[in-house]
Amino acid sequence: MPRYAVAARLLLGLIFLVAGAAKFVFLVHPPPLPPGLAGEFISVLLRSHWVAAVGLVEFVAGALLLVNRYVILAMTVLAAVIVNILIFHATMMPIGIFPGILAAVLWIVAALPLRNRFAPLLREK
Repeated sequence: MPRYAVAARLLLGLIFLVAGAAKFVFLVHPPPLPPGLAGEFISVLLRSHWVAAVGLVEFVAGALLLVNRYVILAMTVLAAVIVNILIFHATMMPIGIFPGILAAVLWIVAALPLRNRFAPLLREK
């Protein structure tokens, strides 16, 4: 695997490990909510503890990328998380979209050398 892809995988893993762990801190000490629909949405996620489930998924997937185990599974799960991040920011809070774009670019860079391993996910049975 090319060094740039390894670096992207490790950086993506570190980002999601930290982001996942931070979600548990937010449950105890939530940050100030943004105004409008984004704030209402985040409020519901915090009160329902949905944030904990997403945080656990992010933390585990990030850890898997860092230890280079079950990489395809972790990348597949994180693809869904990244799409949700981008949709949230595109529809409710455009000002904060840069980290989501960065995660998407890192995901693509890390996934390109592995594209033949993703191919079975796209085959019709």
